[in-house]
Amino acid sequence: MSHNCNCGCSSENNSSTSQGLQITTRDQATPLTTQTQIKISGMTCGHCVSSVTEELKELAGVQNVDVILDAQGISTATVTATEKLSESSIREAIDEAGYTVEAINA
Repeated sequence: MSHNCNCGCSSENNSSTSQGLQITTRDQATPLTTQTQIKISGMTCGHCVSSVTEELKELAGVQNVDVILDAQGISTATVTATEKLSESSIREAIDEAGYTVEAINA
């Protein structure tokens, strides 16, 4: 594949440049992440947040869980994962923690 840039690279050798830089293709790089927002009812305190966080972190590919507690209404959990999470696995995790999923937005 040929291109018209002024960087001095060669289209015949696209894995490195004349400056010794290494180009990494997407399949070798850090995997893309997905974020899923979950609306959860029934959470009223820090212990609730800990329970939900612990259950969600057990799902395959989950890197991070952030929960915004709304003790008087619907709390929001944002899950960052290296793969798309299934709705059923999310619902099972929240149910295991003892709460109810109101909505899932991927």
